[in-house]
Amino acid sequence: NRPVNSVEMKKEKIQKKIKKLLAVIYKNNLLEVIFILLNLINALLLRINTVNNGLRYSPFIIDLSFLLIITLLAQKIKIKKRIYYYMAMTILFTIICIVNSIYYHYYSSYASFSIIANISFVSDVKDAIFKNVLRVPDLIYIAAPIILYLSYYYLKKKNKLAKEISVNKKKLNKSVLITILILLISGALTMPLSSWNRLYKLWNRESVVMNYGIYIYQLDDFFQSLTPKINSIFGHDKSLKKVTDYYKEHPYKKTTNEYTDIFKGKNVIVIHAESMQTFPMGLKFNGKEVTPNLNKLAKEGIFFNNFYAEVGVGTSSDSEFTFNTSLMPSTKGTAFVNYFDREYVAIPNLLKDKGYYTFSMHANTGDFWNRNNMYKALGYDDFYSKESYVIDETIGLGLSDKSFFRQSVEKIEKIKETKDSPFYGLLIMLSNHTPFDDVDLMEEFDTTISVDTGYSTITRDYLEGTTMNNYLRSVHYADSAIGEFIKELNKKKLLDNTVLIIYGDHDARLSYNDFNLLYNYDAIENKIRTEENDKYRPYNKYDYELDRKVPLIIWTKDKKYNIEVDIPTGMIDVLPTIGNMLGIHSDYQIGHDIFSLKDKDNTVVFVDGSFLTSKVYYNAPKAEIYDIIKEGVGEEYIKERADYATEIIEVSNDIISYNLIKELKSGINKSN
Repeated sequence: NRPVNSVEMKKEKIQKKIKKLLAVIYKNNLLEVIFILLNLINALLLRINTVNNGLRYSPFIIDLSFLLIITLLAQKIKIKKRIYYYMAMTILFTIICIVNSIYYHYYSSYASFSIIANISFVSDVKDAIFKNVLRVPDLIYIAAPIILYLSYYYLKKKNKLAKEISVNKKKLNKSVLITILILLISGALTMPLSSWNRLYKLWNRESVVMNYGIYIYQLDDFFQSLTPKINSIFGHDKSLKKVTDYYKEHPYKKTTNEYTDIFKGKNVIVIHAESMQTFPMGLKFNGKEVTPNLNKLAKEGIFFNNFYAEVGVGTSSDSEFTFNTSLMPSTKGTAFVNYFDREYVAIPNLLKDKGYYTFSMHANTGDFWNRNNMYKALGYDDFYSKESYVIDETIGLGLSDKSFFRQSVEKIEKIKETKDSPFYGLLIMLSNHTPFDDVDLMEEFDTTISVDTGYSTITRDYLEGTTMNNYLRSVHYADSAIGEFIKELNKKKLLDNTVLIIYGDHDARLSYNDFNLLYNYDAIENKIRTEENDKYRPYNKYDYELDRKVPLIIWTKDKKYNIEVDIPTGMIDVLPTIGNMLGIHSDYQIGHDIFSLKDKDNTVVFVDGSFLTSKVYYNAPKAEIYDIIKEGVGEEYIKERADYATEIIEVSNDIISYNLIKELKSGINKSN
């Protein structure tokens, strides 16, 4: 006889209790069962539709527990009115699923309640959402409230809607609570210990959804979004000590290298190139370069060919923030919207202290990303927004880049004539913004390919109808606009004592399939190559993630400084690197001067805890390591950099959330 297993007996006993409880619920109120099932299925579909991990045990169990709690709360409502409660909750949960599904497929992350603060921006980017992001699978969740209402109508018609429960209500509620507790414990036991820390910190959102489900994630995010309101009450002292200790261990130490002070006192023009990635710079179609102007600038200046944006939910605004401050973006909202009233040390106010006139130019509304307010904290003297421009040519979201640059040259010329000081100016491009559907208004660029078979020439318009095709044409236009801008600056003698800096603000969120088509299309066979083909270019999910790199170019008219930098570099490294060239620094910069690195191995940290070095790429949400050099690295190498990633994300968050710069200044000044 097989020995009795006590664990199995307990498990069987629990299962019987759950079945009995569900039977009671089913018998007395079928509508509750339908409510739970519909919202449970929606949560399951969302995980399948995003992280492709729908059948994971813990989020399923925790979603079920959460929905049981929701139904338990309904017991205080009269039976006839519960439908309003269930419909309201189902509509809310459906909206959560739709928003997160759309958001994930564009940003590879889950949405935050802080996005609600940016709701006024939706009208400016609605085309990007509906034309390039919204997909049919994103609407499947709408079935839940429809089915719930139809079920209610049917049950009401058949007089099977709800009956007074025949069992003891207190006993039933107690059983439900015990069941919920058992479910939560069983779900928790299947999670890694690190998941609890991630639930609290919430900067690895994908991991939270994978372990706790979408409903607990969104509830957690809601409370986390209140952080700016309650930070002054809780956690300040602990965070101040942590951040103070960090800077004691990592104080700013002035180092000199061959680039120190090379641009000191020069004018600075920075071009914020919307959605500009690096990969188009290596492409030609029919012998014509996609980005001839960027390619020329890269060859004549300092070109960082392994440069990455480190953005969170704030996208373009996060790039601006990190570029200027050398702090990581906030993982609890966006710095520009939620923390604009803080004190920062940024490139504009550092140069302002050196006697510079500082300005930003962008042909969009000043309220977009709350730039009107945030720019004061960053140290800009003036902001030339949409109201400062004549909207004479519209492409995409607003004024075309070519018109924007033409009008901006006139403004910069006037600044040079009227200001008795060097200037620092940021110019933000707009036309190369998703959904890239105004390419017909741009100059023609042929993306077909022609192949000589020996008998005839085959021409294929293989990118026709793809987002990649529109993106490359849009990039070509943006590059042309930059070329014209430089010519006009030179004509007006505005480049004679000026350094030009160009950076891509973030990747364009193109699909893996678009890249695979671009790299592996066989024109003769008129199909995508497979691994069996000799000409197949290996392109896996890690190659796809690493293709998100954006350009960083530093150029001067005299072409004196000419180098290509392949060290992995992040947006937080801009202030230390360029600051050394301009003769400025921040005591609170977290990045590194790339030219002062001793081992030439930099760690680029992303807001979800992932990181990249010259040797490995580590995907934190999936805990996957991609060995770039194919030589293997030790566990200690990974652990050190994972700990470093966690540390700088936390330090940056604390500085931003608790407004610590002012306090740190006095402390660091005293210690110095």
